[in-house]
Amino acid sequence: MPTGAQLDKFPAPYDCQNVLPPEAFKAGPLDHMIRLIAAMDSKRGIATASGIPWKLPGDTAYFRQQTAQGLILMGRATYNEFAAPLHGRENFVLSTNPGPLRAGFGAGGNLDQLRASHPDEDIWVIGGAAVYAATISQAQELLVTQVLGDFNCTKFFPNFTDAFRLTARGEEREDGGVSYRFETWQRL
Repeated sequence: MPTGAQLDKFPAPYDCQNVLPPEAFKAGPLDHMIRLIAAMDSKRGIATASGIPWKLPGDTAYFRQQTAQGLILMGRATYNEFAAPLHGRENFVLSTNPGPLRAGFGAGGNLDQLRASHPDEDIWVIGGAAVYAATISQAQELLVTQVLGDFNCTKFFPNFTDAFRLTARGEEREDGGVSYRFETWQRL
């Protein structure tokens, strides 16, 4: 559907304002998605004080495949876990700490600023808990690795089941004695 700005380019004899509905003249939503991707246990736990309590090579491969295109947005604690930025992607850190960042990482003031400065890019939010909580209200899709069991986590993914619906659930897998499956959730 054309926007009002696009219709302004037509000469006066082609004025379509009486033909198209009023919503055609409003700025539309951004075409690119904000997605949150996370592995969580049965209680929505994502980490303990010492980090992620499971090692799942299949999930790591899935994460790399899914986030191969688009921008990466993470919090300071997640940034501290990376020795280097994720290759082939722009990596941004959303943080209240104004300290310097390592090469390959950029400062992301907030999600709205990042969207405005990169309107043609999908944004992948990769954690941690505070960044998930701050951005979930703007996400259109969640890619969840559901780790089966309780891992006594101290950091949690926000509640999402009232605002999203499960649209895909993969087969159960196992790595190192830990069972998990991939799920996709879409905003209602």
